[in-house]
Amino acid sequence: MLPSYLLSLREGLEAALIIGIVLGALRKIRRTDLAPALWLGVMAAVGVSVLAAVLLTLFGLSLEGSAEKIYEGITMFLAAGILTWMIFWMSGQARHLKGELEDGVNKAAAGHEAGKRSIFWLAFIAVVREGVELALFITAAFFAGNNEQIGVNTIQTLAGVVLGLGTSILLGWSLLATTVRLDLRRFFQITGLLLILFAAGLVAHGIHEFNEINWIPSVVEHVWDMNTYVDETSVFGELLKTLFGYNGNPSLTEMIGYFGYLLIVTFLFTRNTSASKSDVKAAQPQA
Repeated sequence: MLPSYLLSLREGLEAALIIGIVLGALRKIRRTDLAPALWLGVMAAVGVSVLAAVLLTLFGLSLEGSAEKIYEGITMFLAAGILTWMIFWMSGQARHLKGELEDGVNKAAAGHEAGKRSIFWLAFIAVVREGVELALFITAAFFAGNNEQIGVNTIQTLAGVVLGLGTSILLGWSLLATTVRLDLRRFFQITGLLLILFAAGLVAHGIHEFNEINWIPSVVEHVWDMNTYVDETSVFGELLKTLFGYNGNPSLTEMIGYFGYLLIVTFLFTRNTSASKSDVKAAQPQA
């Protein structure tokens, strides 16, 4: 539930900010008549995203044996890769997002019928990108849980998604419609670091799946066994497993993958955010 909540909150807030910026731009140029096309694009994107999540999950559940391990491993690696790209993209491009979207709205609103189509596709592409990414992440989080508790996993995942999207909608509305202000830079920094931990767990889980079919050698099958202290099948162990890829008795390659990813990506992320702060300070006028 917690990973799906965090992922839904992050992706949902990005989508809410995009929608709010486009609506604001339409009001600014007095083309609120194009708002229905915007909402149609949003609803179409939501439908495609939900369909993608259902298909990905059902396909994974239909597999057995080695095919299941391969699918889950590929899903973990793909989700970790896209999640890493998303973290760095939002960290580096967030400050330019509003201007780029407003330029897109101004160009799209040039004609009436053509403007409706353009606004529809602008909203659809912006939201479906976030939605399909979220579908992949939620699928990975679902399979990272206890496969023997599919019903519980489904309920918890759906609850996390609903709560996360609900929170993101409230935050987005508060930012755009009231005087409430959220430090978005700080928000994306904190959630970015949390998602790096989650992505490291996905990498380790993917390696674990490939260890089981000998696609990646274990080298040392069990580096240690912590299940005596924190059983990975306990409630707390399941929470750590789903959030951070905890494994009570990991292989050596799992550990190398986990800590290698964590150290490299955290270093690059902190350096990137420090560079972004320096750019913002340099751009500010001197007193």
